[in-house]
Amino acid sequence: MLSSPSVRIVRVHHVQITVPRGAEDAARSFYCGVLGMREVPKPEPLARRGGFWLEQGDFQVHVGVEDGFDRSITKAHVAYEVDDLAGWRRCLSDKGIVVVDGVQQPGQSRFEIRDPFGNRIEFLQPGAPQS
Repeated sequence: MLSSPSVRIVRVHHVQITVPRGAEDAARSFYCGVLGMREVPKPEPLARRGGFWLEQGDFQVHVGVEDGFDRSITKAHVAYEVDDLAGWRRCLSDKGIVVVDGVQQPGQSRFEIRDPFGNRIEFLQPGAPQS
């Protein structure tokens, strides 16, 4: 643990997830079309590596490309706080996306999905009734 109170982590700036090489258009369709995130320019020196960047408020998701990895077996995930968990559940279910209830915690309700590439995504709402 750092002993100096003058150095600290301010906030999470971004997370990176991966999709198979060549799946960027399908990933854009899911993250921009289904989840409503906004694509932002990726700096040119990094753009040559493939993938793209998304932004929601002051938070970014960097979508990189990586082959040979089974994303569906990992617990690694991104958790999005939402203001209408029931609405998100309906929206995702209506699109044929399997919604799985997560282990509930006091003071919030949550569920999870897997994106089309196996990445785990959690949706949570503080103060929402337990589902």
